[in-house]
Amino acid sequence: MKRSFLYIFLIVTIFSACEKDDICLSPTTPKLILRFYDSADNTKLKAVSNLSIIAESKTDSLYTNQVVDSIAIPLNVNGTQTIYSLKTSNTGNLADNKYNKLTLNYTTEEVYVSRSCGFKTIFKNVTVASDNGWFQSFTPNSITSIDNENNAHIKIFH
Repeated sequence: MKRSFLYIFLIVTIFSACEKDDICLSPTTPKLILRFYDSADNTKLKAVSNLSIIAESKTDSLYTNQVVDSIAIPLNVNGTQTIYSLKTSNTGNLADNKYNKLTLNYTTEEVYVSRSCGFKTIFKNVTVASDNGWFQSFTPNSITSIDNENNAHIKIFH
């Protein structure tokens, strides 16, 4: 009897000491999704030629000379503002470069996701501004919340 009790005790102790395998399947902090549209027909996607994107005060580009119709770029989780410079060129020559500065202001909120994922940051009360560059227009000027990457957050018409 003592021996059975000892075996059962050991088995219970061994299995109770094991931890569950935690795999983070939930999304993390969302990126800002930009989609580029034709300004003549605002329902058609239009790729941007030789697109390069660099964050203010950074030296490395997120994208360099890409031809894309949508991009996902991170926002600064440690601040309340992110500024990106978007450069395009139809020919690739330095003299033909066109620039646009995109400024985003927001508040951040950390949300607990799970034990395996930890926390993610969501962006609230986002306001978007742009200087006069190669964008014809963009929409919307404000976003209530950026909490996922399911749809485009900003549509840029060029």
